[in-house]
Amino acid sequence: SLYQPQSDTRTLHDRQPGIFRSSSMASAMSATIQMAVSRATVSTKRNNHMRKSMPALAARDTRSFGRSTVLSTKSQRCQTMSSDRQARLVVCADANCLCKIGTRGSPLAMAQAYLTRDLLEKTYPELAEEGALEIVIIKTTGDKVLNQPLADIGGKGLFTKEIDDALLDGRIDIAVHSMKDVPTYLPEGTVLPCNLPREDVRDAFISAKYKCVEDLPDNATVGSASLRRQAQLLAVNSTLQVVNFRGNVQSRIRKLSEGVVDATLLAYAGLRRLELTEHITKILSIEEMLPAVAQGAIGIACRTGDERQLGYLAGLNHEDTRIAVAAERAFLEALDGSCRTPIAGYAREVEGKMVFDGLVAKPDGSQCYKVHKDGAWEHDAAVAVCRQAGEELKEQAGEDFFAGLKVDNNWG
Repeated sequence: SLYQPQSDTRTLHDRQPGIFRSSSMASAMSATIQMAVSRATVSTKRNNHMRKSMPALAARDTRSFGRSTVLSTKSQRCQTMSSDRQARLVVCADANCLCKIGTRGSPLAMAQAYLTRDLLEKTYPELAEEGALEIVIIKTTGDKVLNQPLADIGGKGLFTKEIDDALLDGRIDIAVHSMKDVPTYLPEGTVLPCNLPREDVRDAFISAKYKCVEDLPDNATVGSASLRRQAQLLAVNSTLQVVNFRGNVQSRIRKLSEGVVDATLLAYAGLRRLELTEHITKILSIEEMLPAVAQGAIGIACRTGDERQLGYLAGLNHEDTRIAVAAERAFLEALDGSCRTPIAGYAREVEGKMVFDGLVAKPDGSQCYKVHKDGAWEHDAAVAVCRQAGEELKEQAGEDFFAGLKVDNNWG
């Protein structure tokens, strides 16, 4: 098996060399994530200093957007973001800025933006200069509406639309996304040429009462906003009560500790990036819970034809991750998936070949169709195989299966 029991702390990097093969960035990822934590402490001190030194500015020109605050003058823009763990400040002199990095403001999104910034600084000396990089926080509709399921408010594109608009308007130069949030189509005028090395794709089971999914008693309450997770849970125990559970990772863990639900499932990748793995009860194998398409992958978009940013991103791209993500998204696109269609898919390299597993299910777990494919580990070949897998699964399930499920092709 590619996966080890919970006591094995190795990542996919250690167990599955194909994911991180021939990439110097892979070894730097753990270090850069931890650097972000220490740098955030420095940023907090800088924030306090600037608030003392610029009281007049703060008093006359402060605009609040939820958890983000923007202080602006004619020559500089200061952005701060507070979270449950830390406050961060990013300062950029517009005249010196070579790359503005757009991101959501959640702690996980910020961790991914800081990782991107640190990799850019390490790869390109000119970007390590003071003021060369700026992080711009953008609040999306998906961040604002937390009391409804994603499918009821328009799908996963809600986490990317405002960032795409900022990219096209020139307010940012690159956009950092969790790839599973990105729709299968990209807005005209944008490209997504870069994927960072993929994290562990598995899901984590978290509960203060139970050791694993099988231990959950009948009618136990599980918090999850994911229909993919819901369908696979209900296939194991149809009596489970799966309730909408949205918000950032920290807030979900807090709700769990308050007894709002008996258990929840979160992406292991996000918990690793936030250094919150101590909360994990069990890491689920892909046989227990097949991951979402592109889970654990970070994608970076820029404007079509922006040669400077395309050049920067070319130096960060991890080709094995790009192949896997493209293949999985081809499977998703072939199924014409929506936020009302539980879909899972995972492509990886095993002994030089591409191996893919996918499924589509009813939200209540009553029906589930699975597919397994293998082929060449090469971009176009992998995409073709996984697209064929999606077409075969769609035919196998039949039109009646999808009736009433589709909203739009806006699932990423």
